[in-house]
Amino acid sequence: MMRMVERGWWMVVVLLLVACATLPAAAQGPATPTPVAAVTGPVAVTADSYPLMSSDTLQTVLDLPKLGYIEEEFFVSGRANVYDWAADGRLTVRTSNAPYTTRILLRRPADPRRFSGNAVVEIANSARRFDFNFTWGVSHGSFLEQGDVFVVLTLAQPNLEGLKLFNPARYAPLSMANPTPEEACVVGRGGGPPQTSTFEDGLQWDILSQVGALLKAARPGGPLAGFDVQRLYMTAYDGIMATYMAAIHPHARLANGRPVYDGYIQHRHPPLARIRRCAPAPAAADPRQTLRNLDVPLIRIVPETDVLTLYRFRRDDSDAPGDRYRLYEVAGGSHADGWFYPFQPSVADLKKIGSAYPYLASWPFHNQCEPEMLLMKTPINTYVLDAAYANLTRWIREGAAPPRAERIRVENGGTPQARVVRDQFGNARGGVRTPYVDVPVATYHTTSKGETFCPELGRTEPFDWARLNALYGTPQKYAARVADSVDRLVRERWLTESDGRKIKAEAATVPVSSSH
Repeated sequence: MMRMVERGWWMVVVLLLVACATLPAAAQGPATPTPVAAVTGPVAVTADSYPLMSSDTLQTVLDLPKLGYIEEEFFVSGRANVYDWAADGRLTVRTSNAPYTTRILLRRPADPRRFSGNAVVEIANSARRFDFNFTWGVSHGSFLEQGDVFVVLTLAQPNLEGLKLFNPARYAPLSMANPTPEEACVVGRGGGPPQTSTFEDGLQWDILSQVGALLKAARPGGPLAGFDVQRLYMTAYDGIMATYMAAIHPHARLANGRPVYDGYIQHRHPPLARIRRCAPAPAAADPRQTLRNLDVPLIRIVPETDVLTLYRFRRDDSDAPGDRYRLYEVAGGSHADGWFYPFQPSVADLKKIGSAYPYLASWPFHNQCEPEMLLMKTPINTYVLDAAYANLTRWIREGAAPPRAERIRVENGGTPQARVVRDQFGNARGGVRTPYVDVPVATYHTTSKGETFCPELGRTEPFDWARLNALYGTPQKYAARVADSVDRLVRERWLTESDGRKIKAEAATVPVSSSH
């Protein structure tokens, strides 16, 4: 009997040793599986209490119920770790189990049978103290048409503070409190003297993972009960997502061992963010700035505006199972265009959050550019992004690798003399193409003169009638040329069929002389 007990004891020891050998070491980051965030809601809506950024209150109103969609706000909560991230990639827990509560704004098909299986989580921009979801502005038409779920998650301190200013009672439960408020650091936002803070942005990594796990869990009473989320994507325009992919994604796993997020669409190539409030952001020359060996697909969208400044980050495309990557540099695409800005809070709501300017969706800046202009509405970025999501889905669902794009042609790349090579119409050569640059009726300038945001804004310079007449002769010949371009780009998967039909319809019904 004693020998059996001894054997049982040693078997326990062996099993523990094996378990310890297979579990990630403390130096390698958090254990799996990722906890599922708790959820409260949907939060009630009244005439006096409604979500900031709800679609029926924005400057451009979108009637989601008429489009077969429901928009709901939920509060999500849990406990998150704060990490350190070493230069060699090791992730260690610095402070564990800090409580948080934040919110998601979820847009979903009213009928689960319309659901595509795709859910998109956008890390909202925080420059204006509200959850500015650029991706929704650019590609909401495609998401709604396909039946995708779209989720906006509040993560940044300015946006959390904006919510509390907007409606203190509604958003009283929200908190990303700093679990070590006594810690003073010299690397606060923008540097400066030692400072303490009541907010810890290092909580955002586990929040992203736990909210993703919640969306995939589809639990009864949860925000996606009855929805089978087959593919969960993350998208963003800033370094938070870049840091998540590099530092957190390898450790964020579901109970079945699969990644929380199945794919990423990263806009531009933002520098990596700091891992926590008192940690410095990785230096510009840090090798981690160029992401490799991600075990899910990543498509990076770089508009023409940013090609020269991001030239040093160019890397080859890859179909390797542990490094599926595409870089799409968009000819004629500007850093920001008119599709980024329509869905902004009303002026009254902007005042509630303490906005310095009553930004208007038609021109959301406090200065004009040279020459004076309107925001470019040519949907170059929109159609490229729509195709990128379609290709990402096929890559994951079917294993069908997306097409590879030529890089935008650059002379003297990486030097002060670098310039984009242009054709006889002034448009970029190479890159991801659309009929707008292949069958042009304008020069698409991807930067403008002036202060503040002007260098990031595109503008359209239409051809005069003489040039249009020399190029195409009649509107019918122009429409035929566009149709040929569309058909080729749809075959090659640079355009979705739906967007191709829209471009053809536009070209067939609008006179060439005023089509853009």
